[in-house]
Amino acid sequence: MQFTKRDFLKLSAMSGAGLALPSWAQAKPLFDVINMFVPAAPGGGWDGTARALERAATTAGLVGSMQFENVGGAGGMVGLPRFVNQRKGQGNALLVGGSVMVGAAIANKSPVTMKDVTPIARLTEEAGVVVVPASGNIKTWKQLTDALKANPKAVSVAGGSAGGTDHLILGMMIQALGRSPKEAAYVAFAGGGPANAAILGGQVTAGISGYSEFEEQIKAGKMIALATSGSRRIPGVDVPTMTELGLKVNMANWRGVFAGPGLSAAQTTALTNLVTQIVKSNGWKQELETRKWTDVFLAGDDFKREITANITDTEVVMKDLGLA
Repeated sequence: MQFTKRDFLKLSAMSGAGLALPSWAQAKPLFDVINMFVPAAPGGGWDGTARALERAATTAGLVGSMQFENVGGAGGMVGLPRFVNQRKGQGNALLVGGSVMVGAAIANKSPVTMKDVTPIARLTEEAGVVVVPASGNIKTWKQLTDALKANPKAVSVAGGSAGGTDHLILGMMIQALGRSPKEAAYVAFAGGGPANAAILGGQVTAGISGYSEFEEQIKAGKMIALATSGSRRIPGVDVPTMTELGLKVNMANWRGVFAGPGLSAAQTTALTNLVTQIVKSNGWKQELETRKWTDVFLAGDDFKREITANITDTEVVMKDLGLA
């Protein structure tokens, strides 16, 4: 297509009048393709975060397309080594992970950890929610805590991978109730989908995960939300915190994106710029509101320092709970 001075003047006039430019005149995406790696099964929090990033990025015209790969298991410890080995030096690959991965690496004594990838940005924070199936015998917070206090081993609780945030929340609950966290009957699942199925099918007594993973079932009346694990209530959600209910437990789950090892400074900067632009987009802001995620965006050296501190803090908590 030949683009003349007259065409340019017409486009300038259209732009000044607030009209959209034709598709062939739009700015080129920052990346034609981003390979998004999710170290968990479809349907969970990491997968949901990755899909939200895709929607916001493509809608804003920042990325041409995203190609997905899901490899679940052991809180990301099955997929992480694969990502590290296959995506080394690749400047168009991202991995979604977070606090669950920190605990899982410690619990599994994994030789490959978050220290082996390139931190790009922390994105969100989400408080956990404790739920029970509406068809179950336990329907209130008091009934659940009474059962846990009497015999934790008899109260099976579904959640994400062993050593992850959900597991830590249960351990802290049991400890706050005066029992040993080692008595927890925790049932780990590789993703939110299988955990949902187990709870709804009555295979477990209760479940713990991020609110967004259970929201649909809660609104449908199939699950009862008893308490949340954050320092304050989730905006727009009428469910009390554990602190309000008299149990001193406070923990939230953060999620972020990482690149492979061996990237150049230019590659790291390009990916950081992409994620920063996605976070600024209206599409991403809508995702935060819809999914009840808290914006805790942090990039660069500040994010690296935060990860180091989080690993240290998690090691302390897990040792206190007998999980490491």
